[in-house]
Amino acid sequence: MNTLEQLASLQQAALAEIAAASDATQVDELRVKHLGRRSQLRLIMGQIGAMPATERPALGKAAGQTQQALQDALEARAGALASPAHEPTFDVTLPGRRPAMGRLHPLARLIDELVDIFRGMGFELADGPEVEDEYHNFDALNTPADHPARDLHDTFYLTDGLLLRTHTSTVQIRVMEQTPPPVRVVSLGRVYRKEAVDATHHYAFHQIEGLYVDRGVSFADLKGTIEMMGRQLLGDRTRVRFRPHFFPFTEPSVEYDFSCSLCDGGVPGCRVCKGTGWIEIAGAGMVDPAVFTAVGYDPEVYTGFAFGMGLERIAMIRHGVDDIRLFLDGDLRFIRQL
Repeated sequence: MNTLEQLASLQQAALAEIAAASDATQVDELRVKHLGRRSQLRLIMGQIGAMPATERPALGKAAGQTQQALQDALEARAGALASPAHEPTFDVTLPGRRPAMGRLHPLARLIDELVDIFRGMGFELADGPEVEDEYHNFDALNTPADHPARDLHDTFYLTDGLLLRTHTSTVQIRVMEQTPPPVRVVSLGRVYRKEAVDATHHYAFHQIEGLYVDRGVSFADLKGTIEMMGRQLLGDRTRVRFRPHFFPFTEPSVEYDFSCSLCDGGVPGCRVCKGTGWIEIAGAGMVDPAVFTAVGYDPEVYTGFAFGMGLERIAMIRHGVDDIRLFLDGDLRFIRQL
């Protein structure tokens, strides 16, 4: 059998093997077998240079045609095996798989609910920067230079006199600087304090604060607003208790508690109120005249109240969770349970 006959026989056998390939792996193996450096075709092509000069053109042409034919066959078979007709089938009678649905984080749901509650009472939503200056975070809120909250161990200080805000009261100052009375706003967002992280403390958490300034605003307005918020959040039977306290930016100042929504009266062993019947929420009070003076309001004409609370605190009460870190760690196993 001469060389031209060998090429024809090789091509015929190789094309038959390629046509019978059942998957992509076999196609790759045949590509190496018939076109690789150690293939029979490569061996024949390597011997053409030693052939008589009169035979070389015909042999070179035949070898090239065989090589091209094999390449075309391999590409066609690989494409055919990749077509939908050769993809693995599935059992259409199997029950469908319900797609995993996303949901809002419990803190996001609480924020939306609180915003709706306060908008229903006439409050507008205000926002402000998380990186603040000392004036808006402390000075304008009547916090003296020697107040412990301004110490390095309580506040995250940055460069150029800036800091991470320790409360959202900074937004109230910015609103009053730009808006004449009456003002009725709530501000919410993330705040930062140098706290040791444990079950009830975190260096980053969320606050919501409210401010109402107008002529004739009284302490009774403050109590009514907080009571309405508590009833819509924790149920119609929720009661409010005020306890005297001190804050630099309000006078008089109070801490306020909600009656326990779980036991409703101080049942011994209650996991929420510890048997006291009350749940400590946050602070409030009438805006100190010094704050009005700092923002250009006349304290002889206007009065107002301010209040605030931590959102994680409310979420812990509502869901019966005893560790604040669970709301902030981003563990989906926890989030999916609420």
